[in-house]
Amino acid sequence: MNIRSLTRGDGVVIGAAVLLFIASFLDIYSIDGVPDGYDLPSLWASGPVVLGVVLAGIIGAALVVVSHGLPQVPKVAGLDLGQFGVAFTVFAAWSALGNIFDPAGGANNGGSGGGSAGPDAGIGLILALIATLVMAAAALATPLVPALKGALIPAPKPPQPQPYGAQPPGGYGYPGAPQPGQPGQPQPGQPYGAQPQPGQPFGGQPQQAQPPAPAAAEFSPFWFAVPVPRPLFAEDGSPTPIAELAPGTWYLAVEQRGPALVAQTQDGRRGVLQDTSGIQRG
Repeated sequence: MNIRSLTRGDGVVIGAAVLLFIASFLDIYSIDGVPDGYDLPSLWASGPVVLGVVLAGIIGAALVVVSHGLPQVPKVAGLDLGQFGVAFTVFAAWSALGNIFDPAGGANNGGSGGGSAGPDAGIGLILALIATLVMAAAALATPLVPALKGALIPAPKPPQPQPYGAQPPGGYGYPGAPQPGQPGQPQPGQPYGAQPQPGQPFGGQPQQAQPPAPAAAEFSPFWFAVPVPRPLFAEDGSPTPIAELAPGTWYLAVEQRGPALVAQTQDGRRGVLQDTSGIQRG
């Protein structure tokens, strides 16, 4: 699961799920005149509230977030996990709204005096309603609102990779840099004007080093990011994608194949990115 593919909307869904989990341990209803020290039941004491609000909301949030983090979203009965998750969050919000009007499940806990009002909704049930409403709204609005579609975790600035085989200027192997023992260069410890050693040209005149032949233009690896999710195909030409590149994540291009790029993912997989239009270079 790639957490960098999560959006700001997913962050709102996760925060609402955490609030719902906290609310599940608070009072389901409140009663006036309850003596101090008397513990009222929490949301976990009501089966309909646990199943229809707490578990439905948490399961829906998990399905929404997981569907956005997987490279390929599995489908059930023609619908992907994200659509099931949105349906769960809407159902949880609807159930929480119904329980607000009847926190005691239809039971009259007002005592034996007839006509007394039933208990009111407790702090746990009120927070659960707020959490499920925010969760359902974020799950529905994320594909539609540009501000919620932005990356939750911004991509780090990639380091500048050195080209393969590149050496620092003047270092070992740099073209044109004289190496110890090269003809025409004084040997270590040899005084100026001394007789040349065997193998040196007569007179000790230095030979001009032949300029290196111009090397063919080499491909330099670079970091890039894609503007929209794009499939990564196997290098053997198989039509089945091996991964999906997600926006907001940097990938390393290691080879150029015509208009396509051979890209490497964070887990070391390599594949061919056929559509390179609009990519952002690091």
